[in-house]
Amino acid sequence: MESRMSRMAGQFAGILKVGVEPQQYDDLIKALNNLSAHGIRMLLAESVVETSGTTRPISMQLVGNDRPGIVRDITRLLAGQGVNVEHLITDVAPAPMSSEVLFHADAVLGVPVGLSLDDLQAGLETLADDLMVELVLRSEE
Repeated sequence: MESRMSRMAGQFAGILKVGVEPQQYDDLIKALNNLSAHGIRMLLAESVVETSGTTRPISMQLVGNDRPGIVRDITRLLAGQGVNVEHLITDVAPAPMSSEVLFHADAVLGVPVGLSLDDLQAGLETLADDLMVELVLRSEE
């Protein structure tokens, strides 16, 4: 149905969402668990029904000076406003014309319908002063 796969630091990880007929469920679980004999580590979980209409997708891009805890601080603030991180990619790279390291993040957020983008922006800007983070929010609708 859908998947995300990545290779990082010599390791490969994948997330797969599959559909299976109820009568084939047990056979699938058994086959997946048997992959451990080939050195494949797995975590199996049943998907939860996603609620629609309670959140809207928003794209967020961040660039700022890197420091320990930057992801924790950003995600803590987002969670405090009821925002769910649906997709997050982070990276660090040297700043142009300097030796400082910049933190980059691209995310898709599930923002509660009742939370305005202005309020979300204001909340994130409380971190921006401390973290020197630039924000670009735009509706994905």
